[in-house]
Amino acid sequence: MAPSAKVLDGGWGWAIVVASFMAQLLAYGSPQSVGVLYPEWLHAYQEGKGMTAWVGSLVGGVGLIASPICSACVDNFGARPVTIFSGVMVAGGLMLSAFAPNVQFLIFSYGIVVGLGCGLVYAATLTITCQYFDKRRGLALGIVTTGTSVGAFIYATAQNELIALYGLDGCLLIIGALALNLMACAGFMRPLYMPGYYLKQKAALERSTEEQLFEKPQVNDLQITAGSTVTSPEKSLTVKEMLITIDGKDVGVQTDKTGSFLSGWAIMKVIKSKQQAYSRYMHSMYEILQDQAMVAFCFAVFLFSLGAFPPVLFIEDVAQSQGLIEGVSVIPLVSIGAIASCVGKLALGGLVDIRWINSIYLYAFTMFAGGVTLLLLPLTKTYMGLQILSAVLGFFSGNWSLTSYITTQIVGLDRLTQAHGILMFFGGLGIMLGPPVVGWFFDWTQSYDLAFYFSGSCVVLGGCILTLLTLPCWNRKHTENDRPDVHYTSNCDKVASVA
Repeated sequence: MAPSAKVLDGGWGWAIVVASFMAQLLAYGSPQSVGVLYPEWLHAYQEGKGMTAWVGSLVGGVGLIASPICSACVDNFGARPVTIFSGVMVAGGLMLSAFAPNVQFLIFSYGIVVGLGCGLVYAATLTITCQYFDKRRGLALGIVTTGTSVGAFIYATAQNELIALYGLDGCLLIIGALALNLMACAGFMRPLYMPGYYLKQKAALERSTEEQLFEKPQVNDLQITAGSTVTSPEKSLTVKEMLITIDGKDVGVQTDKTGSFLSGWAIMKVIKSKQQAYSRYMHSMYEILQDQAMVAFCFAVFLFSLGAFPPVLFIEDVAQSQGLIEGVSVIPLVSIGAIASCVGKLALGGLVDIRWINSIYLYAFTMFAGGVTLLLLPLTKTYMGLQILSAVLGFFSGNWSLTSYITTQIVGLDRLTQAHGILMFFGGLGIMLGPPVVGWFFDWTQSYDLAFYFSGSCVVLGGCILTLLTLPCWNRKHTENDRPDVHYTSNCDKVASVA
């Protein structure tokens, strides 16, 4: 299953890129343009803006918070089975949302089920793409990740038209049916590496076969029934196949026949080794959080997510509630922000490759610019002004493409697994909390002005924290001048963690 040089950077890899691009488009199209559905849900369920905002916040944040679990699923089962299962989750969640009797059910069906499905799709597509590309990995990932922005641009307009033709319920049913094509995209994801689950299964079966060949069978070994005295090789193999979920290296505990004392000692040895592995993992996370730059970056990502994500959900309601537009626009504000975000990802990704540009300060600049844009939103009284600000905010929201690069720069490639998981947890937490807080501000003041002032202040504060705590005077261990160049490997564990 090891890739050859002919496989990487071309050939079937471009089919993987197209399939992954379409998978992200189909999965993230509706969640990224949830701002179009938000006014419809407000009208249909007559709930407060704070409660209804939980739907959009969860669908964006749950996948990020559960990213370690999603990555573990891809590591153990492979990209193809995970994408098939996520297609069922996304399509099922969207179709269930069409029959939601209240907002609470919608929070579960659309927010949690669809959100987890999107997280699985994101982890699977980035993992399989990184496996197929080495020298052109940046280009391939850039094409794949723009699927979310293109999906938001297309789905925002499509959902408006579907709502006008078939109503909100019909729109969700049709969008859910389209999401079933995720299973077709999964068919192209031919694995290059055997997933961890199958490796464990193979090791367990090989060990059981060796025991049958080299060990003398005993009368009381693995009795199938209480009255049986001899166990046939076929029955013995069947019983041991039921134990394949145990790690291949730990199977010897199950087949230790030297006595209860030795068996108990072996079990204690396995438990001790597991505890040592977990303690080393926790110690590594503790050391990562001791890095001042990493802590500052985590707070910056949290505050940016807390402040910059709510406009994606509320911007359409802002235009309608202030009477800036009558009816539905041909190109919604969500679509404008999505296509600007796509351009921002590509532009910022190109800028960060320039040697003399500090990636941390570039991220801080995007935060300052995005915060100022949010502070200008309450002062805008025309629809064209909202269009311009949506495009500017969308462009600087493309700074998500810098997160893995900056994380590698701060902690190094060896600790990228734990560090990126911690960072995504903070980002997901901010996305989950931002929209409900803005909604509660509106329910309290009956205006979005104070809410957007709060959002803009959070983003500017995050930029200040990141800038001040990463100044050269703090004598950080890894500075921009002496840091090694970032080299990416094809190691599956690190690839899945980045996803």
